Amino acid sequence: MSTLVNRNITLKGRRTSLRLEPDMWEALFEICVRENCPIGELCTQIDEAKEDSSLTAAIRVYILIYFRNAAVSGQSGDVETFLGEAI
Repeated sequence: MSTLVNRNITLKGRRTSLRLEPDMWEALFEICVRENCPIGELCTQIDEAKEDSSLTAAIRVYILIYFRNAAVSGQSGDVETFLGEAI
């Protein structure tokens, strides 16, 4: 039995599903709240910035870099700031 949670999101107007761990979904939703950014918009930006990886892998890396930078700086930042570092 998988511990991954499947959810549907909309990327660039098309519906797709993502499978992430519950903690990753929670972290992704927290970033969206902090940045006042809809999840579809954030995932679209990550999708457009990624190079040779799957969307789920790119999202995991983005989450890691986002919270690593937030821990160092003590504050959140805009989505664009972290896309270059995360992907």
